[in-house]
Amino acid sequence: MQLNQPIALFDRMTALADSTRSRMLLVLDRHELTVNEIRSVLQLPQSTVSRHLKILGDHDWVLSRAEGTSRRYRAADKLESSSRRLWHLVREQVAATPAAAQDSRRVQTVLAHRRTRSQKFFSSAAGQWDLLRSELFGKRADLLGLMGLLDETWTVGDLGCGTGQVAESLAPFVARVVAVDDSAAMLSAAKKRLGAMHNVDVRSGRLESLPIEDASLDAALLFLVLHYIPEPGAAIAEAFRTLRPGGRLLIVDMMPHEREELLHDMGHLWRGFSADHVSDLLGAAGFAPARYHPLPADEAAKGPTLFAAVARRATAVTAGDATDSAATPTPGEDADATGIPAGLALTA
Repeated sequence: MQLNQPIALFDRMTALADSTRSRMLLVLDRHELTVNEIRSVLQLPQSTVSRHLKILGDHDWVLSRAEGTSRRYRAADKLESSSRRLWHLVREQVAATPAAAQDSRRVQTVLAHRRTRSQKFFSSAAGQWDLLRSELFGKRADLLGLMGLLDETWTVGDLGCGTGQVAESLAPFVARVVAVDDSAAMLSAAKKRLGAMHNVDVRSGRLESLPIEDASLDAALLFLVLHYIPEPGAAIAEAFRTLRPGGRLLIVDMMPHEREELLHDMGHLWRGFSADHVSDLLGAAGFAPARYHPLPADEAAKGPTLFAAVARRATAVTAGDATDSAATPTPGEDADATGIPAGLALTA
């Protein structure tokens, strides 16, 4: 039995015994910095900074990660309980020194320099930022990221799914997608596209007679499909039937236009839909007042301007509930008889 086994904590104590290393660790406990930034803060030669970082790293006080051609260093965030207690004691003493106060002020200068570099880039690139971002991340990056706002427990109907592009975007963010189309060619393409997505149910059916159970959807989407439907009102009424109380319908389609060639060349049946027309269709189906928003035109798009209309299936209430609701409206909202805030009134 060895009576003089080395105690690891003693080695870690030795690493902190040097005041420069303790100051360095205090800085890295609050910020992640490069060697050059640490050199500026502590006003030491780069070789000295590197030597101290190696000692701290060898004793598990600091961690580093590669970023391009340089490395960033920070204090280890997972310490053994004995090391954590030791560091708390040392940190309290070091933080109270004038040298640590100076280090803290110089860190702010380093961080300000970082911000200046970013601001210089944005100042020079502001006019081309949208183009630069789309070249780096694609034109749909912002829209796809917004899918994260969807409730992960939802069942969503993609009504008139076509080749399944929208369903493919929705599926990772919701519990289930029911994709419906009546074109055999489109359904074949959708099934190939969506085959690996186990939460997408592709069904054949007409939008005026959906193969979906009553009140089974949390949200439904009619994306660039309404202008192909002989009776849009019937499709909207079917969407209403399939939505749960409180469920939402999103319609994205064309605003009114005079593009006659779209009727002949692309089989369109309608020359777009005005705010009043959409309001009438939704109201006739039973939806609460909707929001109608013209969408910004895409410079590369050759078609008419699009709109997005959102409507909600009102939550059913009893006469008694309606009376109570009228007596005690939600703070900050004036609600109509359906319980839908007046702020959701149709706007052109």
